[in-house]
Amino acid sequence: MNKNELVSAIAEKGVLSRRDAEAAIDEAIEIIKAELLKGETVKISGFGIFARKERAARKGTNPSTGDKIDIAASYSVNFKPSKNLKEELNK
Repeated sequence: MNKNELVSAIAEKGVLSRRDAEAAIDEAIEIIKAELLKGETVKISGFGIFARKERAARKGTNPSTGDKIDIAASYSVNFKPSKNLKEELNK
C-alpha cells in the first residue's frame, strides 16, 4: 500500500474527506520526522516504536573492484512492532 492508497482507504471509511485524510497523514509524517531528527522516539500504542539508530563507521569492500573503502557513520530509522501487532501478524 502506498500513500495514495492509504488516503483513499481512510476516505472510503467516511471518517475524513480525501483532502483532510491526506493532510492528516502528511502532518503525522512531519511530526514523526521532526521527533526523530531531535533524537526522540515515537511510540504509537498498539502499533510500535520508531527510533533513530546510529550506525558506526566501518570498513567495507567495493564489490566491483575489491578495494577496501571507509563507510561513514550514519543514522537510520528503526521500527519495533508492538507485542499486539506481532501477535496479530503471526496468527
